[in-house]
Amino acid sequence: MRRTALLVSATVLATLLPLSVSRAADDPADPAPTAVDRFEGEVPFAAQPAEGIFTWGSDSDDPPTLRLADRPDAPEGAKVLAGTYDISGWGGFTHDYAANEPAHDWSGHKGLRFWWEGHGTGRRIAVEIKDGGAHGEASELWTTSFADDSTGWRQIEIPFTDFVYRTDYQPVGGIDQVLGLTEMWGYAVTLPAGTSGEFALDHVELYGRADQARRAVVTTDAPVYPVGEGGTAAVKVTLATTGSAPVDEPVTVAYETSGGTAEAGKDYTPVSGTLTFPAGTPSGTTRTVRVPTLKDRSAEAAETVPLKLTVTGAKAPAETPQIVVDAHGLPYLDSRLPVKKRVADLVGRLSLEEKAGQMTQAERGAVTATPGDIAAYGLGSLLSGGGSTPTPNTAAAWAKMIDGFQLRARAGRYQIPLIYGVDAVHGHNNLVGATVMPHNIGIGATRDPALARRTGEVTAAEVRATGVPWDFAPCLCVTRDERWGRSYEAFGEDPALVESLETVIQGLQGDPDGSDLKDRDRVLATAKHFVGDGGTTYGSSTTGTYTIDQGITQVTRKELEAVHLAPYQDAVDRGVGTVMPSYSSLDIAGDGQGPVKMHARADMINGVLKDRMGFDGFVISDWAAIDQLPGDLASDVRTSVNAGLDMIMVPYTYQDFRTALVAEVRAGRISERRIDDAVSRILTQKFRLGLFEKPYADTKGAQDIGSAKHRAVAREAAAQSQVLLKNAGGLLPLKKSQKVYVAGSNADDIGNQAGGWTITWQGSSGAITPGTTVLKGIRDTGAPVTYSKDASAPLAGHDVGVVVVGETPYAEGVGDVGNGHDLALSAADQAAVDKVCAAMKCAVLIVSGRPQLIGDRLGAIDALVASWLPGTEGGGVADVLYGRRPFTGQLPVTWPRSEAQLPINVGDTAYDPQYPYGWGLTTGTKIPTGGTATLQALTLAATAAERLGAGTLGKTLVKQARLLVQQKIGQHVTAAVSAPFADADHLLLKGRYADAIRKLTEAYRKS
Repeated sequence: MRRTALLVSATVLATLLPLSVSRAADDPADPAPTAVDRFEGEVPFAAQPAEGIFTWGSDSDDPPTLRLADRPDAPEGAKVLAGTYDISGWGGFTHDYAANEPAHDWSGHKGLRFWWEGHGTGRRIAVEIKDGGAHGEASELWTTSFADDSTGWRQIEIPFTDFVYRTDYQPVGGIDQVLGLTEMWGYAVTLPAGTSGEFALDHVELYGRADQARRAVVTTDAPVYPVGEGGTAAVKVTLATTGSAPVDEPVTVAYETSGGTAEAGKDYTPVSGTLTFPAGTPSGTTRTVRVPTLKDRSAEAAETVPLKLTVTGAKAPAETPQIVVDAHGLPYLDSRLPVKKRVADLVGRLSLEEKAGQMTQAERGAVTATPGDIAAYGLGSLLSGGGSTPTPNTAAAWAKMIDGFQLRARAGRYQIPLIYGVDAVHGHNNLVGATVMPHNIGIGATRDPALARRTGEVTAAEVRATGVPWDFAPCLCVTRDERWGRSYEAFGEDPALVESLETVIQGLQGDPDGSDLKDRDRVLATAKHFVGDGGTTYGSSTTGTYTIDQGITQVTRKELEAVHLAPYQDAVDRGVGTVMPSYSSLDIAGDGQGPVKMHARADMINGVLKDRMGFDGFVISDWAAIDQLPGDLASDVRTSVNAGLDMIMVPYTYQDFRTALVAEVRAGRISERRIDDAVSRILTQKFRLGLFEKPYADTKGAQDIGSAKHRAVAREAAAQSQVLLKNAGGLLPLKKSQKVYVAGSNADDIGNQAGGWTITWQGSSGAITPGTTVLKGIRDTGAPVTYSKDASAPLAGHDVGVVVVGETPYAEGVGDVGNGHDLALSAADQAAVDKVCAAMKCAVLIVSGRPQLIGDRLGAIDALVASWLPGTEGGGVADVLYGRRPFTGQLPVTWPRSEAQLPINVGDTAYDPQYPYGWGLTTGTKIPTGGTATLQALTLAATAAERLGAGTLGKTLVKQARLLVQQKIGQHVTAAVSAPFADADHLLLKGRYADAIRKLTEAYRKS
C-alpha cells in the first residue's frame, strides 16, 4: 500500500489553515515590535546547537538554496533572505535559536509578521513556529499557511491564534499540545512542492499586544457527549490562557440547548444560563453544565442536542459541543441476535448517503482538522498510512486518538462505529516500542507454520491494545522477481510455501468462523494484494520512476491459477476478513482484454474471489488506487465498485468520493443491490469484531506491547529465519572464547535490520525504535568484541570476523531495482568484507530484503548467512551464531548468481543459481551418511509416511535426505543439482515426501 501520509497531510493542512494578511497600523499602546531575524548577517547559516538558519528536504535535491542578497528594494535594511527551490517531496528552511541559550518568550505579543516578495503563483507556503522542549529540533510544531497570490513585497501578519498544532509530524512526539509562547525556539518555512521557483523574505518580527480575547480560550472536555436515554450529560467548560496566567478581565460563557434532532421537552430538558470566570481566575478552571435527557420508551435512532456557547472576553470553542441521546431499542443493537439479522436490520434503515459513507475510508490526517466530518459524512473507516502516527507515538496516544475518532462516530444517526486500519506487516511496526518481527521473507525462511501463527498472535495483541481492530496483512504475494521493491513482503517464490504459512491468519483473527474477532487480542486480517502483484514484469510499471512495482503481470490462465491465485483459496478457507486488490494490472494470455488494473477486474474480484472461492468478507481498495483507473472520478467509482470493491481507500478525497458514489447510484450506473451487498459485508465484520458493543480501545493488553514474552517470539523468529549458505571448516557456530571483530554497515543499526515499514513508510536507518542490534546481541553473549563499522580499527589479534552488510530500508516501488537500487553491496560494505576476510576467518551476514550478489567474494568468505530483515531482536541472530539455537532456515527464494538471471524461480527450465530455493545448512543436526543406500531407505520410509498421513515423520525424512545431499554438494552448486534440489522442497510442501526424496537423490547423483 503506497503511503505518502506525511507529505499529503501537510499539504492538505496548509490549504485549510486561515491567515491574516491585512496590515493595520501599530497601536501606540502596543509593545515595540521585537526583531526575530533582519537578515543583515546577524544570524548565520548554521544548525543546532548554534543559532542559525539551515535548509532541509525529503532528498538531496529538495532543500532550497539560500543566500543573503543585497536588495535596494529591501523593506528593512540592506539585505533580504533570497533563494531558489525545485522540490519533488518536501523542503524548506528553519531559523532555530541556540540550544545552549534560554528559549525566547513571545507571549507578550499578538503574533509573527514578515515581508514576503510575492510572485502571484497562488501556491501556499506553510509557516511553523516552535514551542517548548529542549531546543529547536525537539519542540512542538504549530503551523499555518498563506497564499502567494500577489506580486511584489507585502507584509504578512499571522496572529498566534491562527497557528494550529501539527498532527502529522512532531520531532519528539509532542510536549503538551498547548501553544504556551513562553519557551519559543524559532520558526520554519515549508516551500511549495512539485514546482520550481524563487522567493525572498525580510524582517521577521513579533508584533502587537497579546490582548486577553486572543490569549484566553474556552474549551470543552469533548466535542460529543453520548448518553443513554434518561441519563444526564455533563459538559465540562474550561478556561485556559496562553502562558497559563490568570485572566485580567472577567470571562462569561452563556449557554443554551438549541437545535439538533432531539425534541425539547420530549427527549431532553432544555437548559440555559451563564458561567462566569471572574478576573484573576486561574488558567485551567472548570465549570460544568448538565443536560438531562428524558425516557419515552420508544425505540429510536440517536438524536442530537447542541449546546450553544456564547463567550465574552475569550476565544470560543472551535465547535459547538453536542449531547447525543444514544440509539436504543432497535434490533441491530441486540447482541443476542445473529449477526446476519443485525446486519439486515441496520442496512434496511440506512439512507443511500449513509451507505456510501460506510463504503468510504479516509486517512486520519485528512479529518484531523475537520473531525466533525466523521459523523457528517458517516465515514465507515479511517486508517493510518505508513508513518501517520499520533503525537506522541505511544500506545496510550494511539488509543486516545482512535477513541476520539470513535467518539465522533457516536454523533451519527445509527452510531455505527469506525473500523480503523493499519499496515502492521511485521508487528505493530508504526508504533515506537512495539515488537517488530522479521519481515515475511524471513518468516518464509523459517518454514515453521506454528511460529508464523505465533507472530500473528503477538502482532494482533499489540495492535488491538492500541484500539486498532484491523490489520492490512498478511501479504500473500508470490515474489517471482527479486528486483521488486516489495519482495520482502512475500513469504517466498513458491505458492506452496506461501500457503503453508497462512497460519498467520489464524494468529491474527483466531477461529476461521470469526467468533474470536471480538476478543481483545484479535484483529481482522487482510489478504493482499489480489492478485499477481509478485509477478509483475520488469520495466512494465508506469508509476513514477518505479520499474516493476504496480506494473503488469503477464501470465497464462494456468500460471495464474497455479502460482498467484492458489494462496487466496486457502486464505478464504481460513476465514480471512478482508481482501485488498493489487495496484498492478493483469494481462491473461488469450482472454482478449489486455492489461487491466486489478481494481477494475470484475472477472477476478466478483467472479473468482467472491463467487468461485466463496469469499464472504469485504474487499478494500489500496491507497488511492482507483485514481489509477482510466477516466474521471465518476468512472473510477463506477468501475471499481461494480468490479466488486466494497470499501474504497480515498485518503484525502473522501467528500468527493462519497458524492460521486451517491450520484452514480442515483443515475442507475451502480445498482442499489451492489451497494447493499458492499455495506452488508462491511457491517458483518464490524459486528463480528464487537465494535457496536465495545467501540473504544481495550488497553488491558497494552502492558504487553514490546514485552519480554512478545520479544521472545520475535527473537525465535529471527533465529529460525537465518539461512546458513556456506560454512567452510565448520566456522559456525562461534565459541564465546574467540576474539571477534565485528564490522559492516548493518551490525549496529536497528533501522536497517528492521527494514521498510518500520515507524515510517519507507523506514530509516538508525535507532528508530527500541531493540537489540546484531552487535548488541553478540556482545550480550559475553564474547570479547571489537567493533569498527568501516573496519578501520586494527585487525590483528582476532580469531574471527563477523561482517554484517546489506541494504538500507525501502518500501514498495521506491525500492525497485533500477529506481536508485541494485542487488550489489555498497562500496563501503564491499571494502569491509574485503578487509576483514583478508585478515582472518570471517562470517558475512547479509541483512537485506532480498538476495544480494556476493559471488565474486564468495571464495574469500568462510561462512555466509542470509539474515533477511530480522526486526528488532538481533539477539536471535546471535543465538544461531553462537550455537544457542541451530541454523535451520532455508532459502524462501532462489539466490541468483547475477542480476541478468532474474527472474529465476523454482521450476524454471533454465535454473543455475548461486544457491537453489530450499538451500540451508544446519549446525544442530547430525548429518546422515550412507549415500544412495540411505536415500533409498528414506524414500521407502517416506512412501509409508504418506500412506499413513504421517506428515511430521515425512518432513523429518525429507530433511534428513536434504542434509545428506547438501553435504555431498558442498559449494559445488551446479545447474544439474540445483533444479532437482529446488523441486524437492516444493514437493515437500505439497506433502509428496517420497517424490521429494527422489528429486534429492537425483541431485545427489549429479553432484
